[in-house]
Amino acid sequence: MRGTIPMNPQGVNVAHPDQLFIGGRWVPAHSGRMIDLISPNTEQVVGRVAEADEADMDAAVAAAREAFDNGPWPTTPPAQRIAAFRRMVAHLETRVPELAKAWTAQMGGLASFAGPMHGGSVMALGQIAGFAESFEFVQRRPSMAADTALIAYEPVGVVAAIAPWNGPFGIMANKVAYALLTGCTVIMKPSPETPLEAYIIAEAAEVAGIPAGVVNLVTGHREASDHLVCNEGVDKVSFTGSTLAGKRIASVCGARMARCTLELGGKSAAIIRDDFPIEAAAKMLAGTITMMSGQVCAMLSRVIVPRHRHDELAAAIAAEMQQVRIGHSDDPETQLGPVAMKRQLERIEMYIEEGKATADLVTGGGRPSHLNQGYFIEPTLFANVKNDSRIAQEEIFGPVLSLIPVEDEEDAIRTANASAYGLNGSVLTTDADAAYRIARRIRTGGFGQNGLRMDFGLPFGGFKQSGIGREGGPEGLFPYLEMKTILIDGMPKEL
Repeated sequence: MRGTIPMNPQGVNVAHPDQLFIGGRWVPAHSGRMIDLISPNTEQVVGRVAEADEADMDAAVAAAREAFDNGPWPTTPPAQRIAAFRRMVAHLETRVPELAKAWTAQMGGLASFAGPMHGGSVMALGQIAGFAESFEFVQRRPSMAADTALIAYEPVGVVAAIAPWNGPFGIMANKVAYALLTGCTVIMKPSPETPLEAYIIAEAAEVAGIPAGVVNLVTGHREASDHLVCNEGVDKVSFTGSTLAGKRIASVCGARMARCTLELGGKSAAIIRDDFPIEAAAKMLAGTITMMSGQVCAMLSRVIVPRHRHDELAAAIAAEMQQVRIGHSDDPETQLGPVAMKRQLERIEMYIEEGKATADLVTGGGRPSHLNQGYFIEPTLFANVKNDSRIAQEEIFGPVLSLIPVEDEEDAIRTANASAYGLNGSVLTTDADAAYRIARRIRTGGFGQNGLRMDFGLPFGGFKQSGIGREGGPEGLFPYLEMKTILIDGMPKEL
């Protein structure tokens, strides 16, 4: 029976899903086990990949360590590294249809959105290569201590790149891009629910002729992943995921002074000003919370509204939510697909029950009546939510929106900032001056006027428990680099 289970979802052509990529070779997993990939639409197995254990993690670190300590990649001139990386990007461009199908099959992302999303992610990799092309890896500075003072930017070392299941390709590819362009070696550890994108990245590295051990791939569950983070051969961990896991990684890295970049959870607020029309706000907020079934770290999941507009906005959002078309993610008419996995659906249902006890359920909250299979939940709106309640303070990661009434703008700003998180935020207003004034007072790493606005060509990350460091933009190079000051008696000829 086991042999009838597909290795790849339909339309995906990963060559070695039953193996790991370590030291430039496709090798069997030490565990001998496989990970089943479950469709959120049908709850059926749609693919399988090898499962790495602790021994595989150690082998990947050893390969990356050897490639960094004794291989050519860290000392390869930046122009050559960039050229090799651009060959990877060229290969990935040919795999966009596969990447789109893999995302829909594993995570339940809408097929109508998958193609543009992954095409844009590949295009962004070329932009990152451009950042590296214009970066001065050795800079001369004035100094009173020596004739020649140089600041050299050198690769941080072996990087463990750990990506989540909601945006598995774009997030992992960006980590790999910055690592390779700065001269690091990298171990990809994708989510066990969405590993296929990392397989395609590994195949791209192979096609591009990236040296053995520079890019490695291990797919494993939590225990093996923790073993990877704890391996002293890892110089830096780049992690995107939950705040709980991020705290564990921070403590492990702190114990040995390893570097880490952590892009963690969020509970971002949208502040509604009196000048913004109710109908436009309702359409925008309902359309946002259903994006990727609400499974976006920067999601605007708290709506802070003047008390005198609260009831009108609640009714308008509910009307919009009730018109959302819910269905399988491969149906082009679907606006809201399933959430990614059973445990995520159960988590959302738990928070909905919690919300019923502390706030007013306006609409949603259950399984759509026409779908008796798959991980589906209706878009859900709570009104008269207290900002100190669990549904307002904890990340739900689903299509659940909380409406919080406040007295005035000062109260709105206080309420928005009264959160352990600080990833993103928005204000809905027609006044750009007011938007800027409020943006400067909200303690978040990103902020936009009139909706969920993000540009991954710019720095992205959070304040407070939303993380440490930034990814994106030219600034995204710095977390993968160490600075070295060199004081010498003359300008070296090689510069």
